[in-house]
Amino acid sequence: MSRIGKKPVAVPDGVEVSVAGRKVTIKGKLGTLAYEHRPEVTVAYDAAAKQIVVTRKGDERQTRAYHGMTRALLANMVEGVTKGYERGLEIVGRGYEAKLQGKKLLLTVGYADTREFQIPDHLKVEVPTPTVVVVKGCDKQAVGELAAEIRATRKPEPYLGKGIRYRGEVVRRKAGKAFAGTGG
Repeated sequence: MSRIGKKPVAVPDGVEVSVAGRKVTIKGKLGTLAYEHRPEVTVAYDAAAKQIVVTRKGDERQTRAYHGMTRALLANMVEGVTKGYERGLEIVGRGYEAKLQGKKLLLTVGYADTREFQIPDHLKVEVPTPTVVVVKGCDKQAVGELAAEIRATRKPEPYLGKGIRYRGEVVRRKAGKAFAGTGG
């Protein structure tokens, strides 16, 4: 049996869970998230015990994988609507900076033009300093996806370390060209 899948998901106070067929909707103080699970698993909400229980119909390898994945996604949804998720990005490089202009994030990262990102309505982007960008939201996947798209505009390069990196990411540096010292 899936070790992750058999653990019930605890639902804290202030979170509403509704299961209608295969669609699970979780509503909390930070927003509402919905998920339609696979037909190989069954999701039930126990209101008395305040927990979500995921069970599977078969014992095939793929079904066991869906069992654990469904439970993990539901746990992430519960955490998202209560605490929320955030992903920090650091911009390293001379003249590299980020600006917020309404619902757009403007990046100046060494290209001839400024790169623009339209911020989705369900996410929040903050720029506390010109070299730090913070993406916040209740949907873990959407937060990670937007952060990855921002990072992809100028990935950190290994020689000078310039570019956009996740907060705390270690960029492995390479040595430049070696000087032979013989004049010819």
